[in-house]
Order: sequence, then C-alpha cells, then structure tokens
Amino acid sequence: MAEKKSTPTATPSKPAPRPKPAPKSSPLTIGAPAPAFSLPADDGATVSLAKLRGKRVVLYFYPKDDTPGCTRESCDFQANLGALSKSGAVVLGVSRDGAAAHQRFRAKYGLTFPLLTDADRAVHEAYGAWGTKNMYGKKVEGVIRTTVLIDEAGNVARVFSPVKVDGHAAAVLAALG
Repeated sequence: MAEKKSTPTATPSKPAPRPKPAPKSSPLTIGAPAPAFSLPADDGATVSLAKLRGKRVVLYFYPKDDTPGCTRESCDFQANLGALSKSGAVVLGVSRDGAAAHQRFRAKYGLTFPLLTDADRAVHEAYGAWGTKNMYGKKVEGVIRTTVLIDEAGNVARVFSPVKVDGHAAAVLAALG
C-alpha cells in the first residue's frame, strides 16, 4: 500500500481585530479618535482635548452640580484622585452648569480637578452623554451619566454608559490599570 504524501496546507490568516463599539447609547468607537472639544473651566481657563495630548483623560459627564448622585460621583473621583493621577490620568467633570455653580460645587466639596461647562450640550451629544433615558418610570431627554477614558494619543480607550455612581471611580481606576 502506497503511503499518502501530505501536502502542506496554508493556514488562513486571522482577520485583524475590529474596534469594539462602545455601549449602545454611545456614538463612540473604542480605538477611534475622541471627538475634539474646547470648553470653559470653572477657573476661566479653556480646556481642550488637543492640549491634553500625551495624557490619559477621564472625562465624566454628570447631570447637575450639588445633587446627591453627582456629589457622590465627584467626591469619589476626588477621593481616588491620587491613584488616578499616579496612573497618568487627568480627571475632568462636564455638566451644563455654568462657572459660578461649578465654583460653589468645587469649594463646598473640596474638588481639586476642573469642572467644564458644556452649555449647548454639543460635547455631551458628541460623546453619547445626551439622549432619552428613563427617570422615575418616565422617558425624558437629558444627560446620560457617562465616563469616557481617552488614551495619550487622543483615542477612545473605554466608555462607561450609563454609569452607576457607587463604585464607579474604582472601576475607572481598575480600567486604567
């Protein structure tokens, strides 16, 4: 009986991994450039994503200064700010509140990171942090509590949406590794 000769078969090449889409409410794609922004901070400065190139950014969108959930979330980021900074991250809070409300909020709770004003909600929309949500059983349009991690190159690294406040800062810290 003649032995069968085996012919080498080509191994199919694996397709390149596709970027992961962010959560359903988000228009963002993991690995894609984060939408550019330039927003006024509570101290009168203007903060832009372009000026933050080379740094990791924790950009969190929250509904309103000095409300229970937003206060817990902001204070939790403040409590973890040392560890977040050690991981190379800059923390920025974004709401539609104006500079005066942000200044009162920061002073009342000892927040040391910038709070940005997105009065026309354009940045909220670009980051998927504005839309229809359920509030006390009613569908309403408003802020969808969202956190976006942006890498040093300005690309979306991770999206948390919608955010559950308790334990969120720790989850962000863990995601930053």
